[in-house]
Amino acid sequence: MGQTDPATPRESFPPGIVHAWLFALFNGLSYQIVLGSPMILYAKSLHASATVLGIIAGMMPTLVIFQIPAVNYIANIGYKRFVIGGWGIRTVFIFGIALVPLASTFLDHATLLALILMLLFGFNLVRGISSCAWLPWMTHLSPESLRGKYVCRDAAMSNLGSFLTILAAALCLGARPRPWQFTVIFAFSAIMGWASLIFLARVPDAPIPDAIRRSRNAVPWLAMLRHPPFQKLLRVIVAWSVAYGGMSAFVVAFLKASLGMSDEKILFLTSMTFLGGLSSLGFLGSRLDNLGSRPVLLFSFSLWLAIMAAWIGLAGGAWPASVTLVLVLEFLMGLFAALIGMAANRLAMAIIPPMGRNHFFVLYSVAANLTLGLVPVAWGLLIDAVGDQQWNWAGLSWNRYTVFFGAVAVVFFIAFALARRLDEPRAVSMEKLLTQLLIESPQRFWLRFWPRS
Repeated sequence: MGQTDPATPRESFPPGIVHAWLFALFNGLSYQIVLGSPMILYAKSLHASATVLGIIAGMMPTLVIFQIPAVNYIANIGYKRFVIGGWGIRTVFIFGIALVPLASTFLDHATLLALILMLLFGFNLVRGISSCAWLPWMTHLSPESLRGKYVCRDAAMSNLGSFLTILAAALCLGARPRPWQFTVIFAFSAIMGWASLIFLARVPDAPIPDAIRRSRNAVPWLAMLRHPPFQKLLRVIVAWSVAYGGMSAFVVAFLKASLGMSDEKILFLTSMTFLGGLSSLGFLGSRLDNLGSRPVLLFSFSLWLAIMAAWIGLAGGAWPASVTLVLVLEFLMGLFAALIGMAANRLAMAIIPPMGRNHFFVLYSVAANLTLGLVPVAWGLLIDAVGDQQWNWAGLSWNRYTVFFGAVAVVFFIAFALARRLDEPRAVSMEKLLTQLLIESPQRFWLRFWPRS
């Protein structure tokens, strides 16, 4: 009889990684106010057009392009110092944003909107530069077999923070918010941002190899873009960014302008997006490392097509507006957006080689975020171009938002087609994924209530 090999030690996270997840929680409590629905609603209260809303929604991801020159300084400064410095400076800009609504007693709407745009530019510029060190830092800290677990927990904590802060914003703003109420929630965002720095400072740093620190060679950006597995992932992430880029801002605009919902109700409904994102942890659990990213992406894109069909029907008058329907759609949007984000980030961690990791992640981040930044402006221009025009076709009333949701659905179909070409040898098939989710997972309990013939 042969001897059994000694058990190999299981990989584990380094001590202190829990502080990264607590940072994600408090960061979610902070940034979602200045970059999410509350800021869109404040801009709408200043009579911002759809194009301006697109600029606000797209500013954060567009300014990520400054990661390209900034990445060269990470090796000398270090991951931790680089991120903490940027996150501290951006918090100062949030305190400035909190003061703007108080100036409504002596400034007109156009001037207030200009001030908001200026402060958001500073906030997003600093955030975009400093965030280029985050994914390489976390990739160093996360063992290869646990990276799926890391991104699941990170997404869950971020969505929990976002869910709680949007609920708090809804309670604070009420049905007809006054300027001082926006000041309160913006100040809350700044305080939570400052608190997140406490946990960020406790995350262990990761050493940067001397070969990378001392390297003065020119970065082969073009060769990196042509790396086949990476190139295929970039195509998928760009298509996803085009599709998802305007959804948050223009769903809010649709609910307010077309369905006449109050700010309070919109924020409560929007909070369901983050509850859906939080539920991704229970939906997928720790199975992402075993299932692989490719089948999760294909499954999620398929469900997004169904979600878009529902929005098209709602905007086109195929069925009456229902709070319950919007609530379900917001929840599903959050769930499947989180699954796509987790699967894409995990796949990037897996296929990006250690040498040149910082620069690969910058290309990945810039490609996704630059698209996210430019696309809302394009979607806003499309919505403004359609304007008040309406026509009937295929049993639907086609208006600015029906056209928008229809165009987004087309892009989601393209993203699905591109995801089929991804390289991931150890990924399971779509059939295995569905078996895991519907039969072998805890969710099988709910299938007992499914009607049977």
